[in-house]
Amino acid sequence: MTRDDILLEAEMAMEKSVDYLVHEFAAVRTGKASPALVENVDVQAYGATMKLKQLALITTPEARLLVLQPFDAGTVQDIERALKESKIGITPAVDGKVIRLPIPELSEERRKDLARSLGKMAEEARVRVRNNRRTAHDEAKKLKAAGGLSEDGFHDLETEIQKLTDRFVKSIDDHLKHKEAEIMKV
Repeated sequence: MTRDDILLEAEMAMEKSVDYLVHEFAAVRTGKASPALVENVDVQAYGATMKLKQLALITTPEARLLVLQPFDAGTVQDIERALKESKIGITPAVDGKVIRLPIPELSEERRKDLARSLGKMAEEARVRVRNNRRTAHDEAKKLKAAGGLSEDGFHDLETEIQKLTDRFVKSIDDHLKHKEAEIMKV
């Protein structure tokens, strides 16, 4: 593995950590309707567990309403049951072959709880980025031990790995700040 390979792998791994955080943030309720809120709910249908997005079309006709249109009308009860059992805290309203999810206004206490959980998610992402840094650092040590890097080259590589880490941690902090502002906005 070369110096550039180490940097490229570290950057790709850190990018994945941030992308995962952004995806997790999308599923956090902000008081407005978003398909990401329910698309990954597990539904028991056809004798298997499937994601909701595989079973229904999810639309947002209004800012505070999600409408689910199952591809097969026979799965309406399965989807309704899965939504009631999920932790999203929204009661589905079945209207024939369509399921409506009215998004209620968030209370101040709930907003603060969500902000705390966002902080925990962000910290987990920072830990993942730091683990990626450690992996890259270990690879650099192996390359140095194999004679592929000089002492100065090793220190330069360490510096670049740290710069990558700092950049992605700042990205995580920026995403957190943006999402917290979105949640706290009434």
